[in-house]
Amino acid sequence: MRDRVAIPQGGPAGYPGEARRSASGRSRRRSVAILFVLPAALTLLAITVFPLIYELRLVFMSWELTTNAPARFVGLQNLIRVLSQDGRFWTSMRVTAILMIGGVAIQLSIGTGLALLLNRLGSRRTLLVSLFLIPVMIAPVVAGFQFRMIYHDQFGPLNYVIELLTFGQWGGFAWIADPRVALFSILMTDVWQWTPFLMLIVLAGLQSVPVELYEAAEVDGASPWQTFWRVTVPLLLPVIIIGILIRAMDSFKLFDIIYLVTGGGPGNVTETISFYTYLQGFKFFSLGYTAAMAFIQLIIITLIAQFFLRFQRQQRGEV
Repeated sequence: MRDRVAIPQGGPAGYPGEARRSASGRSRRRSVAILFVLPAALTLLAITVFPLIYELRLVFMSWELTTNAPARFVGLQNLIRVLSQDGRFWTSMRVTAILMIGGVAIQLSIGTGLALLLNRLGSRRTLLVSLFLIPVMIAPVVAGFQFRMIYHDQFGPLNYVIELLTFGQWGGFAWIADPRVALFSILMTDVWQWTPFLMLIVLAGLQSVPVELYEAAEVDGASPWQTFWRVTVPLLLPVIIIGILIRAMDSFKLFDIIYLVTGGGPGNVTETISFYTYLQGFKFFSLGYTAAMAFIQLIIITLIAQFFLRFQRQQRGEV
């Protein structure tokens, strides 16, 4: 007779007992993973999803805190009023578009030029990069106070330097009080602070470009200008798009510098959509109308992000 082989209790791998223990272990690990993720998920739900749903509810309500009237449902009335009856909304959108498009274009141009120069310095660029990044590390509130003093028409250093350079023949501008130059002053403040950010992104992209491509272009007889447009730019385009997207979204919600330097003035020359939304919510206390404007801004910035991301996928051949 054959010898009987004793099988351990529960059976070897592949037996029902072992399968049950394996399934129990996976279930336990899944429960532990959910337990670790749950606090973060609940926090995210509390600070993002719930406010978004609450804001969406307010879009269809009329709630004026300056009166004793309770909130009431008005349907699409707030959205219709914002889009078709509020000229100040469209003026602030125009100001925002100027600061966003003009600012990002200037920042990208100067940042790319600086990155190309720094890329030629090799390891000697470390100190210069650190110095260039100082504006980025300064809080927007500090930058706003700083430029408010710089632009002061009587005691600001900018007009003092202009007087020195022109030998007293030209006293400069009232940079934040003159409607002709106030928006330009805000634009230059934003350019000063955030140009190094795009410079750093472009510089990182330049360092990832293989040297062999430049050598091949030189062998083929390409000029430096042709090499830049035919080799450097196509390889940097995905990085540049991400940088533009980040800066465009940040410029769209520009508030700190406006609040501290001009307060939206003179008049509403420098009033961005974020600042106008702030006025509606925290000065006029019109919560439903403010929510409608905020919701429209959310849609606009989402469309802008989708445009840039789709363009990037097209460049990669993913679409």
